[in-house]
Amino acid sequence: QVQPVESGGGLVQAGGSLTLSCATSGRTFSIHAMGWFRQAPGKEREFVAAIRWSDDSTIYADSVKGRFTISRVNAKNMVYLQMNNLKPEDTAVYYCAASQSFGGTSTYYYTRRMSYDHWGQGTQVTVSS
Repeated sequence: QVQPVESGGGLVQAGGSLTLSCATSGRTFSIHAMGWFRQAPGKEREFVAAIRWSDDSTIYADSVKGRFTISRVNAKNMVYLQMNNLKPEDTAVYYCAASQSFGGTSTYYYTRRMSYDHWGQGTQVTVSS
């Protein structure tokens, strides 16, 4: 089992920045990729960003491209989501997830919820206007 645990959420004004952290424990050697998803009230959970373990390739949702950056520190089994120029529409619960599936050569595989096996409990991000 792999257990992701998120932290770093909070309240921030529009235009501000926030960094989310995700600590992973358990069978971390089995991870192929880590992703961030978010869910706003009344909406479905949506993909935000992902990073592939084998080569650090990344992929982002169009809505956050250029503003958010996903990164990892392998030695610490940590994944981060740096969020800049935050907008009120970024308000959501943010979830970290671990994939134990090999997605082939394309990182697009890791934009899908079904590609992930283990999920954290989420951390709230609220952006005020």
